Amino acid sequence: MIMTAIDVNSDLGESVGGNPVSDDAAIIEVVSSANVACGFHSGDPHDIARTVEAAAARGVAVGAHVGYRDVPGFGRRFIDMDPAELADEVLYQIGALDALARSKGTAVTYVKPHGALYNTIVHHEEQAQAVIDGIRAFSRELPVLLLPGAVAIEKAEQAGLRAVREAFADRNYDPDGTLVSRRESDAVVSDPDAVAARVVQLARERTLLARDGSTIDIDAESLCVHGDSPGSVELARRIVDALQDAGIEIRSFL
Repeated sequence: MIMTAIDVNSDLGESVGGNPVSDDAAIIEVVSSANVACGFHSGDPHDIARTVEAAAARGVAVGAHVGYRDVPGFGRRFIDMDPAELADEVLYQIGALDALARSKGTAVTYVKPHGALYNTIVHHEEQAQAVIDGIRAFSRELPVLLLPGAVAIEKAEQAGLRAVREAFADRNYDPDGTLVSRRESDAVVSDPDAVAARVVQLARERTLLARDGSTIDIDAESLCVHGDSPGSVELARRIVDALQDAGIEIRSFL
């Protein structure tokens, strides 16, 4: 089955004190959705505000990129939290970002968990429920970007939230459909030609190749391109060009 359109998202707003983690302005020129940090894993209010302002100017959807409160670990370390506290922290992050977004003429329109939290709620039932509880406390209308097969998808749908399945352009997958850990040397696909071929395969066939060469089914509505990788801007442009050359429109899932 061939998609006629797919959303392209990127993790942005992670700069602190004016020190850029990624070239947000350039990435925003090619994506349709921006997952904007909320200050818990990275980002400060001023840099976050600049990112949402750029997104608003181009009509790019703004999502709350919520995570564990772990700046030193960039939100990539699991934290064993009380579910009620995690739900409160998710709600807090969405509210803070939405306030900044509204001051710049836009608003939070979806949520995507970050890093370790994103991976944890693939299998961790209590934390998955806590994340969904925090989102639902803010709004019952916010879609949630999640990994296909995640237990959080079931929790979201049970709560009446729309679960949007996501794939990653430059990340390797294990045969079970989970992402290869960033601790592994082959976690990231660095060859631009290989990444371009992968995204076209995803859009056309809804499949990707796992690290062992097997084919896995990924029924994804959104495709993530990382903004903090070396050459990320050029890679993002290459991905978008490959999709458009294949007749696939870049469009938000909203």
